[in-house]
Amino acid sequence: EVRLVESGGDLVQPGGSLRLSCSVSGYTYSSGCMAFFRQLPGKEREGVASFSFGAGTTLYADSVKGRFTISQDTAKNIVYLQMTSLSPEDTAMYYCAARAGTCYLAPSWYVIWGQGTQVTVSS
Repeated sequence: EVRLVESGGDLVQPGGSLRLSCSVSGYTYSSGCMAFFRQLPGKEREGVASFSFGAGTTLYADSVKGRFTISQDTAKNIVYLQMTSLSPEDTAMYYCAARAGTCYLAPSWYVIWGQGTQVTVSS
């Protein structure tokens, strides 16, 4: 059984940085995709970044390009989302998700989800 557990969410000031972690168990890293999404109450879940284990390629939403970096630590079975230059618009619940096959930033492609971690950007 694949299990995803996010951590690292916190209250941070505008312009600050934060690193989210997604701890993965029961997943084969040789293929497939891990992604981070975010969601505000009453709004649709938005794709933020994805990492393809097979190709080693990444995808980013335009709103986070140049500020967020997704990466993996295979030895620790963790996928990270490093977030910099945070603004209040980045405030949301952040989720990681996994799927076999190609990476997409649309949440409908993913069936395995973590429980989420809250990121709040405020002064």
